[in-house]
Amino acid sequence: GSLVVNYPFDDDEQGIAVYSKSPDDAVFQKLALAYSKENAKMYQGSPCKDMYPTEYFPHGITNGAQWYNVPGGMQDWNYLHTNCFEVTIELGCVKYPKAEELPKYWAQNRRSLLQFMKQV
Repeated sequence: GSLVVNYPFDDDEQGIAVYSKSPDDAVFQKLALAYSKENAKMYQGSPCKDMYPTEYFPHGITNGAQWYNVPGGMQDWNYLHTNCFEVTIELGCVKYPKAEELPKYWAQNRRSLLQFMKQV
C-alpha cells in the first residue's frame, strides 16, 4: 500500500521505471491533483516514511511508470482501448487495514472523493 494517486501510463517501452507521458498527461495530472489536494497527508508527498523512507510523491501524485513499471495494467488498457480516463488511488500505507480503522479512511478521503467527482 501507499498513499498516492497514480495516473497513466503505468508502462513504458523500455520496461523500466521512467516517466511515461500519455497524450492527455495534463488532464490526468489535474484529476490526480483534484483528489490529492483534499487529503492533507497524501498531498504532503511522504505518507509512508516508516515503511518507505525514500518514497516521495510531489503533491501526492505520480506517473505510474515513473513509480514502477506495470506492463498490461488495467488503467492503461482502458485509456488506450476505451478512451476511459482512469487513475489508481492508493488509500493507505497498510494494504489491509483493520475494520475498525475504516471510518478514519473515510474521514481522510471523503472530501477528496467529492472533489474528484466534481471533475466530471
